Amino acid sequence: MTSTPLQTLPTDDQRVVYAGISWQQFKLIQAGFAQSPGVRLGYYHNTIEILMPGRDHEMVSRLIGFLIGLFCLENAIEFEPTGSMTQEKEGEVSAQADESYCFGESKPIPDLSIEVVFTSGGMGKLQRYQALGVPEVWFWEDGVFSLHRLRGDGYESIDRSEIPELATLDMALLGRCVLLAQTSRLEAANEFRQGLRS
Repeated sequence: MTSTPLQTLPTDDQRVVYAGISWQQFKLIQAGFAQSPGVRLGYYHNTIEILMPGRDHEMVSRLIGFLIGLFCLENAIEFEPTGSMTQEKEGEVSAQADESYCFGESKPIPDLSIEVVFTSGGMGKLQRYQALGVPEVWFWEDGVFSLHRLRGDGYESIDRSEIPELATLDMALLGRCVLLAQTSRLEAANEFRQGLRS
């Protein structure tokens, strides 16, 4: 009897961008992908982005979510993890972050959206989030976080979160533990907890 090897999931993201797409066309495409939960769709300025995250992308996204959840639990912070829920402004913009959160209470637009960038197109997504009015956006790229805060007519780079519930979060610790978690989730969680308590 021969055994069949498990299929290896692709590690690379697959990303397709099409211009010249109307909102109505986008809604039809979105409906066509309704039964494909792993596919992320974005729309802005008549351009649609279709992203099929690879294994590494999904793993890093979940690790970031795990550690932020741990931070909130350790600090008795009420939070709502809204994941990759669709954020839309009818007729204009649609986005699905890798991770998103409301803090304190539930809101239609999250307080924080996080994007894991393994392929191009990261910073360009700020325009979508600006149109939606997302207060804070974080990017994880090449093992480093970059944070952006919405101010009037655009996003400004910041060193630490300005969301009151996350003001004490050490971004260097978070980044280090996301990298560590790629080899050992348990070790990363222990180091993160120790860092939070010291």
